[in-house]
Amino acid sequence: MPAPSRPGDAPPSADPAPAGTSRRGRPGWLGTTAVFCAGAVLLTAGWAARRDEPVGDRTVGEVTRVGVRQGDAIPGYVRSAGAELAALPATGPAAYALVSFDGYLPPGRLPAVLAGTAVVEVVTRVPLPDRQTEVVHLPAQLLPQDVVAGMSTLADRKDREAADQRTRAASATDAGLRRVYDSGAQVAAEEARAYRSGCGCVYAAVVRAEPVALRALAARPGVRVVDPAPEVRRLDRTVFTPPLPEQWDVVRPPVDTALVPTGPAVGDSSEAAPGVISSSPAASAGAGAAAPAPTS
Repeated sequence: MPAPSRPGDAPPSADPAPAGTSRRGRPGWLGTTAVFCAGAVLLTAGWAARRDEPVGDRTVGEVTRVGVRQGDAIPGYVRSAGAELAALPATGPAAYALVSFDGYLPPGRLPAVLAGTAVVEVVTRVPLPDRQTEVVHLPAQLLPQDVVAGMSTLADRKDREAADQRTRAASATDAGLRRVYDSGAQVAAEEARAYRSGCGCVYAAVVRAEPVALRALAARPGVRVVDPAPEVRRLDRTVFTPPLPEQWDVVRPPVDTALVPTGPAVGDSSEAAPGVISSSPAASAGAGAAAPAPTS
């Protein structure tokens, strides 16, 4: 077959047409070029159809929630989580689970309580009486070392927060705003002191284990509930929200007496958080600026 000609080239020579035939229409060299072009188009189309194109992450925007939401009945949550745990196949694969404790544990107790599981993170909160404090998720694999290190980092951050709140209070011209900053500084300083001492502040953990290990974990003293989450595939798309140990009826943020100086909110029958340090801000310190403990 003759090679295709480029534009401007002279047409290639062709064999004479056999007797009794004629060459009508476009010249033979143009037909040959068309064949080559069509083949190139088909080849390109076939390559495009076969090559691996990035399709994007179809899970973008999808978030899995494990635990409780504000307003949930805690006894119902405990029952449903227990039923899900019992329904896991005995020889099933390892799955993630949210483990809630019935109290606030110090780092040193975690290795025994969570033995036999791969720990991913722990959930902490300084349980100051009648104050809302920040809920923090600390990455943790090696217990208790990772938790102790995380608490030390938290203490440094809380010291900086306390200093910032005191600076704001000193420059505030409004008396009410100054009380807000003073209260925030007090809470942050108490949190820093508690974390630096390795306080009993851990009230939940995220672990991964096989069903038999999760069921054994649920039977240990100090464990309130094990909520299995075999549907979780990506931790960065999952929100874990354990119930607070002092709440046994309905999920709600803890009452802050600095925000509600007249006493607990109507209908709040949950127990008060136990104190973890000897001193705490007075109930009449004014409006609080501590970060609320999210429960949903």
